[in-house]
Amino acid sequence: MTTATMTTKGQVTIPLDVRQRLGLDAGDRIEFVELESGEYAIKPAIGDVRSLKGLLRKPSRPVTVEDMDNAIRARGAGR
Repeated sequence: MTTATMTTKGQVTIPLDVRQRLGLDAGDRIEFVELESGEYAIKPAIGDVRSLKGLLRKPSRPVTVEDMDNAIRARGAGR
């Protein structure tokens, strides 16, 4: 069994073999999932891009590249 020690600041270094099995790299986020038994599981916080579907409404009219360029120019001129 792999173990780690928590610091006084509540920080834990995840052992290398666990990071490798989870596919974690520096800067990756992890989730702590509470199980029914009161224990916790650690898993990578990797969301499926399909879960984002429907979060943004479609514009009432299509936005052209010219519209985008004009908006960028106007925003830059306001500085």
